[in-house]
Amino acid sequence: MASSDIERGGVKNGRYNRENFDVETSDNEWTSWLIPLFVVANVAVFVVVMYINNCPKDNPNLNEACVAKFLGRLSFQPLHDNPLFGPSSATLEKLGALDWQKVVYQHQGWRLVSCIWLHAGIIHLLANMLSLVFIGIRLEQQFGFVRVGLLYLLSGFGGSILSCLFIQKSISVGASGALFGLLGAMLSELLTNWTIYSNKAAALFTLIVIVVINLAVGILPHVDNFAHIGGFLTGLLLGFVLLIRPQIGWMESQNLPAGSRVHSKYKSYQYVLWVVSVVLLIAGFTVGLVMLFRGENGNDHCSWCHYLSCVPTSKWHCDN
Repeated sequence: MASSDIERGGVKNGRYNRENFDVETSDNEWTSWLIPLFVVANVAVFVVVMYINNCPKDNPNLNEACVAKFLGRLSFQPLHDNPLFGPSSATLEKLGALDWQKVVYQHQGWRLVSCIWLHAGIIHLLANMLSLVFIGIRLEQQFGFVRVGLLYLLSGFGGSILSCLFIQKSISVGASGALFGLLGAMLSELLTNWTIYSNKAAALFTLIVIVVINLAVGILPHVDNFAHIGGFLTGLLLGFVLLIRPQIGWMESQNLPAGSRVHSKYKSYQYVLWVVSVVLLIAGFTVGLVMLFRGENGNDHCSWCHYLSCVPTSKWHCDN
């Protein structure tokens, strides 16, 4: 996704290409270091989790069934226990998995953040880290580590809140909410900076298809699609706030003689989207957190919302 540069819709060599008219930009010169650091941190946390899990010691009767026994205490749980090649659910719960009961009744709100750094298995970890590299590095190169870091962390937090409101009988882990936030931010960045792009329709269509496919996968059982949706909506709104770009006419005017006509830095619709997004973000986080810590179940307020995370079929059933 990053190599095809579809989210830029016509940027080449650090310039906006708008009908053969190039304007230099300075925000393409960032060196990406935060996203690689996030990848290293996630891998390190997974190693620590596997070390603490210690399949051979904690499951002496299953010693022969531990996967990759040559890894010693880093070996994986039996496949019937965890098919993703990872630790037990008990270990994940102990180390910070998202658990509604513990968040609400044991006041462990820190789990809303800690769960973002945990993964259910090496397959889960690799899938998320590859996505983070392809999406996150390009965004950090364009917008810098502060904005992308805020996007990642706040989107993950938003995904955790929505997940905890609707999934209350099982634990949840993973960086998927944060990753969907980056996807949402890419979409809003394209929309809010619409006038400076060429190939708008192609870029928009491609992004929408990618988002729809990924959200569609979330209706399979044992996939926390509420974290995906919460992260995506948070990232979408944050993109309108954090990833706004000046218009080409304003950038041109910076190189003109003093006294020349100065173009507006931003379009009116950009200001409107910024204000609306800030209001919705504040309202969304406030309402979500109040409902969560009051112990409310989101399904009581939306009888059909559970279908957003799992659709039962003849092949599988859904059990929250």
